[in-house]
Amino acid sequence: MIRKVPPWAARLREERRERGWTQREMAKRLADAASGDVRLPERDSLIRRIKDWEAGNHRPKDPYPVLYARVFGLDEADLFEGGHRATPDAVAHSFPASPHRHVAPELVDYFRLQLLSHYAADAFLGPRHLIATVAVQYQSITELAGQADGEVQRELLRLGAGFAAFAGWLCQDAGMTGRAAVWLNANLEMAHRAQDVQLVSHALTNKAMLAADLGDAAAVIGLTAAALSDRGKLMPKTQVLALQQGAHGYALASDRARCDALLDQAAAIIDDIDDDHMWGNACRTPNYVEIQRATCYGRLGLTTDAVVLWDQILPSMPVTARRDIGVFLARQSAALATIPEPERATDAARKAIELLHQTGSIRQRAELAAVSARMGAWVDTAQGREMAEMLAGVT
Repeated sequence: MIRKVPPWAARLREERRERGWTQREMAKRLADAASGDVRLPERDSLIRRIKDWEAGNHRPKDPYPVLYARVFGLDEADLFEGGHRATPDAVAHSFPASPHRHVAPELVDYFRLQLLSHYAADAFLGPRHLIATVAVQYQSITELAGQADGEVQRELLRLGAGFAAFAGWLCQDAGMTGRAAVWLNANLEMAHRAQDVQLVSHALTNKAMLAADLGDAAAVIGLTAAALSDRGKLMPKTQVLALQQGAHGYALASDRARCDALLDQAAAIIDDIDDDHMWGNACRTPNYVEIQRATCYGRLGLTTDAVVLWDQILPSMPVTARRDIGVFLARQSAALATIPEPERATDAARKAIELLHQTGSIRQRAELAAVSARMGAWVDTAQGREMAEMLAGVT
């Protein structure tokens, strides 16, 4: 008779696999999460425990439940006591069937400030610390939207779209692409329910961004074309976001002419952005269009042009944008590795790895993994062996 694995054991295994971590990587992250609070066994012994826990042979005892919750960015009770995940799937049927009741308009301002705070915290904390909190607040917003009416309901639906989009981004940054897709579907649904043409376009662009990370050029091009289909009604920010994302689709399709054309269109209107919407403000970053162009050129194999742009961009980045700087350094390193400029490539990768340890961004880890594939001309040199050893520790 096959023994049924306890829900908490299956959950531990599922959460680890969704992040693309091996059991050895899980052991490292548990040890890092301990942060000197407690002395854990040596790595191989900890890996054996992880195997036992995921098989349901033994339930983790203190301090491991706390460490697991810290690593996954989840609530300990939710992780081990069989609670439902706070995802759009889990709350899809939570809208109350009761008649409308008064919902205080002040709650709209409360949740708006919460989302703004999450945007700011993301730059410092990385994705795993915020996902659970954002998901629970999304649930509260959807419940309130089901009870409100009129403009309060529409504002709550707009906020729900914002929270779902942000949760999708956090999951995408944490490497959980399947869960990111669920959140981005919720983002699109909430935008439609709010009847907000700007948010619908932005939600399609968000889905295109995930498709770009998955290397699906056709999906990126199709989704961004849909995002721009009613372009006459779109404000400059919405257009810029969709145009630059479409450029990434054409870069993936190896079409430089169309890629540059869309980026040039975005550059021509970016200074016209003057709205006070709190979403999509990444495009207010200095050199935003050139950052996208450098990334696209890397995808197109135009490595020398990409390096010239990264050399201009990176010195202007604010020091608080740690994850973005880490991603850009990894992309610069990949371009330098291709030229090749081994010494500069290794220096850029080293700096990116230092930032990776602070942010935990899986997207940054994926960018670093791409560096290895660009080292063919010098992989067997002393510099190449140093780089390979350095990358092996994180990829």
